[in-house]
Amino acid sequence: MRILVVGASGRVGHLLVEKLAAEGHEVIAGTRHLDETFTSKRVVLAKLDVLIDEEQLVNELLDLKLDAVYFVAGSKGKNLLQVDAFGAVKLENAAEKAGIDRFIMLSSWQATNPKAWGEELRDYNIAKFFADNWLIDHTTRNYTILQPGALTETPGSGKIAFDPDSPAQNSIENVVDVLVGILNAKNTYGKVLSMSDGENTIETEIAKLV
Repeated sequence: MRILVVGASGRVGHLLVEKLAAEGHEVIAGTRHLDETFTSKRVVLAKLDVLIDEEQLVNELLDLKLDAVYFVAGSKGKNLLQVDAFGAVKLENAAEKAGIDRFIMLSSWQATNPKAWGEELRDYNIAKFFADNWLIDHTTRNYTILQPGALTETPGSGKIAFDPDSPAQNSIENVVDVLVGILNAKNTYGKVLSMSDGENTIETEIAKLV
């Protein structure tokens, strides 16, 4: 597949690009940081800024001739409205208009369920709530929204849990492996998946979804 990863210079994005390329996909690494480097020859670096207007994004996506888009970008709290919320929405709309069938969103723990939020990340969760619900309610893409808890730098175990009872920790590598694993998993289409590190293999957890 020909895949765009938006947010390719972040911790999740960089590893996601490398792992998708290792799976044989042609990957467009979308980022504002054109000094980013990747090891695979299947990766093409492309300047992509979700702050531009929606019609520009549509044209850029059409030019790239994509099969799938991942949104894993984030402003690290510096520009929640323009990047994490409205930037995501513009990209969702642009993917819709460009006819790109598969859209995968990296979100945050229970972002679509305000009753589960604490106060610490409330503004971030509000931004993700807006972006997630827009994808659900205003597009017709085959989307999947992944909502992990806190990300850690610990080595990936390859074992996770979907729909855990509390916002437990998530190895970044496990999150990336789930993002790769759900790409062609049709049983994840139209689903919002919360996750944490767990006891079952990623393949097992994905296969159990109905």
